[in-house]
This record gives sequence, C-alpha cells and structure tokens, in this order.
Amino acid sequence: QVQLVESGGGLVQPGGSLRLSCTVSGGMFSFYAMGWYRQAPGKQRELVASITSPTRTNYADSVKARFTISRDNAKNTVYLQMNSLKPEDTAVYYCNAKSVFSASNDYWGQGTQVTVSS
Repeated sequence: QVQLVESGGGLVQPGGSLRLSCTVSGGMFSFYAMGWYRQAPGKQRELVASITSPTRTNYADSVKARFTISRDNAKNTVYLQMNSLKPEDTAVYYCNAKSVFSASNDYWGQGTQVTVSS
C-alpha cells in the first residue's frame, strides 16, 4: 500500500524559513507527480506547488518566488523549501502523489502544521 509521510512543519516567525519533506513508500516514486497542498482554518484546501520532473513545476501565485518544490527520486522524497514566510502561510500542509498513468491513483499524507506568527 502506498504511504506518504510528511515532516518539517513547526512554528516560525514572519520572514523565517522551513523545509517540508514527504517520503513515499510502497510505490514507484518516479511514476508519480508530486504536489504540496495546504488548508488554512476556515478555508478550502489549495494547491501550493507541484512537480513531475526537475523542469516541470508550478506554483500558486501567492507563494511564487518564495517557495521551491524539488524531488529526489533516489530517496523517494519530495521537498518544499519555504522562505520569507508570512502569517498568511499558516496552514496544514499535505503531500500528494498522483500516478502519471492513472488519475484514479491518488494518495495523501497525514499533514504537517506550519504556523507563522510573531
């Protein structure tokens, strides 16, 4: 069974940085498009960033130029480097894996809390 485990969340001050990690087990990692989503209190879940190859990435406008998504296929891990964090970035961040061959193969991690506050 495919499992996704996130780590790296925490409490930081505005302007600080965090790096989230998501490790995938039970599947062929290189065959999955990976994404980071977030859900803030009272809001719906939104896509933050996604990656299929090192040169194929996309970002939400609200995080572009501040966040960077990357993947290490040898470690079955996707990362989200978050710089210049703002209070508006506070949310639970979720890792997602979607098969490049089947849209029905869609998996989620348990989420990790990111809180940006002074």
